[in-house]
Amino acid sequence: MALQQTRRIPIETPGGTMEVWTQRNGSNPEMRLLLLHGGPGATHEYFKSFETWFPQEIEYIYYDQLGSYHSDNPADRSYWTIPRFVDEIEQVRAALELGPNNFFLLGHSWGGILAMEYALTHQDALKGLIISNMMSSCPEYQRYADEVLAARMEPGVVARIRELEAAGEYESEEYMDLLIPHHYEQHVLRKPAMEWPPAVNAAFDRINKDLYVSMQGPSEFGISGALENWDRSGDLARIAVPTLVIGAQYDTMDPAHMRWMAEQLPHGEYLHCPDGSHMAMWDDPEVYHQGIERFIRSAKS
Repeated sequence: MALQQTRRIPIETPGGTMEVWTQRNGSNPEMRLLLLHGGPGATHEYFKSFETWFPQEIEYIYYDQLGSYHSDNPADRSYWTIPRFVDEIEQVRAALELGPNNFFLLGHSWGGILAMEYALTHQDALKGLIISNMMSSCPEYQRYADEVLAARMEPGVVARIRELEAAGEYESEEYMDLLIPHHYEQHVLRKPAMEWPPAVNAAFDRINKDLYVSMQGPSEFGISGALENWDRSGDLARIAVPTLVIGAQYDTMDPAHMRWMAEQLPHGEYLHCPDGSHMAMWDDPEVYHQGIERFIRSAKS
């Protein structure tokens, strides 16, 4: 395992100074990768696949965003906005002394939204960008969930899920009993839930539910929160840095859309994980991590 150095970084916010948790793994002044987790409100822990599958020669940095388990939590929904999160990332970048000669940013799922937004605001600070398992349009994500993923499920299962959602039964045992085999084990991580890695379970168990619901919405089968109308498809051409888009065959996100995203980027390329789902770092780990390694080494040269 690579050398690990944990550091809490002060962040200036509208309500004063708070701290976010980071952990540096390895040391390489030429290739430094900052990891943005999903959720919103999950934790860095599901990126622990990197400790097994990623080369130690490339430095990677775990980071829990404000509101996530290992960082401070203002418990105030006014903080949960894209511009404030982007500003937070920029402060983390500056504190870690990352810059255009060595700074690679990977955002997974919700972190992919942040990665795109950061690049549109601060791409002069980047060496390369990785958008992992995230579409550039939440309305298109909802359409894919409704028209493609739902169509692959048994009609009676879909109907009952919709009934429970309409009744607000998102925490009910029946709701999860339907989602786990029909959605989670098919499109989130393609293993029986009882076999999911402890790191993945920790990231989900420790999720900030208020943050998650306010931005994503309460449904696990689409999006209805503050991000519901987010769409940057028309802005992809403005991201000029080398960019890798990662999609997976069984993802909650449309792999065809993510391939299309790579085509819209001036210096984009697409990595497809044929055996992967939303957590492709766990169910197609060789393709996922080796693809990232190749991209970073190529962009560095």
